[in-house]
Amino acid sequence: MAGGHMKYRHLSRSSSHRQALLRNLVTSLFKHESIATTWHKAKEAQRLAEKLVTLGKKNTEATRRRAHQIFYEPNEMVPKLFGPIRERYASRPGGYTRVLRIEPMKEDQAESAILELVDGPKDMRFALTAKTLARLPADRQFTPGVASHVKKVTQFREDGVEDLREMVERMRVEQDNGIDNRILPAPRKVYPEEKMKRDMHYFEDVDNYKLPNALSKRKSGSKQEEQQQLEVDIVNEEPSKQLA
Repeated sequence: MAGGHMKYRHLSRSSSHRQALLRNLVTSLFKHESIATTWHKAKEAQRLAEKLVTLGKKNTEATRRRAHQIFYEPNEMVPKLFGPIRERYASRPGGYTRVLRIEPMKEDQAESAILELVDGPKDMRFALTAKTLARLPADRQFTPGVASHVKKVTQFREDGVEDLREMVERMRVEQDNGIDNRILPAPRKVYPEEKMKRDMHYFEDVDNYKLPNALSKRKSGSKQEEQQQLEVDIVNEEPSKQLA
């Protein structure tokens, strides 16, 4: 039927280019545990990453061959997928990845996002929850909202409560020492407009009887002429001093 809902984002690419992009993003995700890209790319790569974790939990010969076909670095990523990542999500029924919106990273103001593996060493929500708890007094009781977040980040994480308590104590020490007062970097440059404008020459809009970009006339009393005259005076004075 014409005008039906789009089943997936084409990302302005051909089919082969789109598949290569998603494979590259997923390989980087499982290699670094967290990547930053545009929001639309992150949402499409999330679908493939969830399927890969499901393949890892099945742990059959067919799923291993399929994972070899997807990863760009299969010799490194397949053992990690069927080893630590499979053990990490053994008791989790789903939701192995998370997409978090962030401020635009590039100067074109494209929607940016962080795609990460949950319950990993770079879990952003786990760190944000610990930072919120670090700012609260130690003897203060949790509100229902904070308690809900604490349950979400520690429910399926191995030793989640102990890890959260250690991170909260570390962040409190960093806040007392002023280490946590960091500034976000500026957006990355993606268009060389400033350099292009410096290198290009633009003619001025003038009337037909005038020349564009007229050169300014050199003044008679310029610094270069004064320096040359000073050198001539010094040369003429040296013989007179010798005769005296």
